[in-house]
Amino acid sequence: MANILIVIASILIGIILQKVKNFPVEAPKVLNAYLIYVVLPAVSLLHISRLDLGPALLLPISVGWIIFTITWLVFGYLGKRFGWNKKTIGCLIICGGLSNTGFIGYPVIEAIYGAEGLKIAVLIDQTGSFLVVSSLAIIVASLYGSEKMRKRDISKQMLFFPPFIFFIIALMLNIFKVEISGVAEKVLQSFAGTLTPIALIAVGLQIKIRLEDIKDNFLWYGLTHKLLLIPLLIYTIYHWIPVDNPDQNLIFKVSVMEAAMAPMITSSIIATNYNIRPKLASLLVGVGIPLSVITLTMWYYILEYFR
Repeated sequence: MANILIVIASILIGIILQKVKNFPVEAPKVLNAYLIYVVLPAVSLLHISRLDLGPALLLPISVGWIIFTITWLVFGYLGKRFGWNKKTIGCLIICGGLSNTGFIGYPVIEAIYGAEGLKIAVLIDQTGSFLVVSSLAIIVASLYGSEKMRKRDISKQMLFFPPFIFFIIALMLNIFKVEISGVAEKVLQSFAGTLTPIALIAVGLQIKIRLEDIKDNFLWYGLTHKLLLIPLLIYTIYHWIPVDNPDQNLIFKVSVMEAAMAPMITSSIIATNYNIRPKLASLLVGVGIPLSVITLTMWYYILEYFR
């Protein structure tokens, strides 16, 4: 309960700081840049380099790919069946198919399941969500938006994204059994330790919701799909996979919780850049993040008592 309160308190601090006079407007961008260029690389180096690689990790790696593929099929079919606007379909696919496995997922999973859970969360994010947002999401944006997809741009996004670069470095350290210890370990731990409060305060600073904005039915189609149906799907699929040890049980729980995260902030950025219902995309993220506090709590107790 204390860890969940830390998550809620950090988000509330961010929301309250919005109201502070003369508080820097650019603060969310600065905090996000710090997370991307410093904290997330530190997390990758610390945890991926020590991960026990094995067949069981195929489960978390596949989460992001399953979610996006199913979402594309569902909203692609429903949109065609009911004659929805092309950009609405694209927005629902992009935002409904990408979980916030990083900025929200990392601190929430760390708060609930500790360092062992965070290792799995990093894997889900880097080999799943990040690769999906850098490839499939751009393809969907090109199909349903007004911009043409360029393979060169996709490759550049992937190769030069700092957390991904350090994920590859950490993976190499793991494969060649190079251990991070001593002063280097303590420095990385210091930066990684700021993840939870900084990430969630940054999220709180970016939450802006008006009552009149939440009347769009498509908003609730997208959030029902993302916060309830998708984690139910992952729970159902992974529930039938035999669990032989506590590590596999933790992988199952983290996989479902990451699937239940609110839409990824980056998904809203992509939708906006491609002019795919930018207002709806912002609402899916802005409403989805605070609402996910309730739904994530629900999924947590389901996983604790019905596994």
